[in-house]
Amino acid sequence: MGRITKAAGVFGLLAGAVNGLQVDFSSDDSIKQAASTVAYGLLKYYTGNNTGDTPGNLPDPYFWWEAGAMFGTMVDYWFYTGDESYNAVTTQALLHQVGDDRDFMPTNQTRTLGNDDQGFWAMAAMSAAENNFPNPPADQPQWLALAQAVFNEYVGRWDTETCGGGLRWQIFTFNNGFNYKNSISNGCFFNIAARLARYTGNQTYSDWAEKVWDWMTEVKFIDDDFNIYDGAGVEQGCTQISRPQWTYNAGIFLHGAAVMYNTTDGGAVWEQRLQGIMKRTVDHFFNNSIPVELPCEPANQCDVDQQSFKGYLMRWMAASSQMAPFTFDTLMPLVQSSAAAAALQCSGSPPASQYRGDPGTACGFKWTQQSNFDGLVGVGEQMSALSAIQYTLVKKAEVSKAPVTATSGGTSVGNVNAGAATASKLPTAGPVTMAERVAAGFATTAVLLSILGGSFFVIRE
Repeated sequence: MGRITKAAGVFGLLAGAVNGLQVDFSSDDSIKQAASTVAYGLLKYYTGNNTGDTPGNLPDPYFWWEAGAMFGTMVDYWFYTGDESYNAVTTQALLHQVGDDRDFMPTNQTRTLGNDDQGFWAMAAMSAAENNFPNPPADQPQWLALAQAVFNEYVGRWDTETCGGGLRWQIFTFNNGFNYKNSISNGCFFNIAARLARYTGNQTYSDWAEKVWDWMTEVKFIDDDFNIYDGAGVEQGCTQISRPQWTYNAGIFLHGAAVMYNTTDGGAVWEQRLQGIMKRTVDHFFNNSIPVELPCEPANQCDVDQQSFKGYLMRWMAASSQMAPFTFDTLMPLVQSSAAAAALQCSGSPPASQYRGDPGTACGFKWTQQSNFDGLVGVGEQMSALSAIQYTLVKKAEVSKAPVTATSGGTSVGNVNAGAATASKLPTAGPVTMAERVAAGFATTAVLLSILGGSFFVIRE
């Protein structure tokens, strides 16, 4: 299928551009049309398929992890819309970034790699397995095996010498942030473990999902009220917690808990945990049924990374509603109200240097402003709007659109022994580029301020 461009549909979208995309959320065709328009604008930011560029990479100022998140979004885009326009470029990107050990540790990224960075690529591969995204040729890395490789490496990095366990933010000792343990890195571990447990039926994955959850609650990164905080430094035993709450931290644990609820056939323990996160997520982040990135959005201080977080919350809310149907009536109306607000923000026509999609379809960041375009555009804004819009296609108890498992139609080939020892991956020492110095310096400053000040937020790298 080519890009969805029915003439009448495009005319209707563009005619209403001054007030954002015009979407009839009671019509799947209308939703798919709007998603196609936003996806087109999103992929115009991608340069990895240009001659001389590296497949899978986004241009500056975007870090590597966000490209993995984007291609995970595109796997879902294909699944829900049926549009195959971007399948080839998605497959090329995912496979090009797997690295020599087929574990999403490519040599072009290893020196600055974080556990969360690797995790977003692994979750894209996991989505490909669950969605039966077209499998790579037999001699290429397979989706399920890629997720298993990252899981196995996470197990090897589980650090009991500080804070009683947990993953560190950064993988190598020489990286700024190595002495910080954060919720998103451990959330990636938890989410991947839970999904592998469901897909394979292997108890080892379930045990690790439980272990990560227990550790998160023991160190109070998840507190008794299901607030999920950013993280803490290991020097003080993870006791001085950086307390900002980000939408993607809530989302990644929400989804993992929903998958564990599904895996345990509706177990009471996971139902209680899922209920708690769901209630706190709704109460804390939603303003008139529209999500707000509270640590930075009200003060106009969200960085490039943080401008993408709400889209992941949309992804994981919709996915949670599939894994735990009792959550559908709470979560999906919020996805739909968010999508309607996001669509109204897709009304911008910035210069071509900032946006190369259709005029009047650049998506802004502040969904609470609805049709009052905020002028903030980029990969994060466009991807988040696409996410909100496309996930309204999720239907209650629609078995044909539920993620598959190895016993319910899944075709991806796994490898329980995939991955490699982290010690074997220490990059050869060499001159650090100015770009790496600048990025690392910002990250270190942010972590220190976050730990010492409490009210500052961590700028991810």
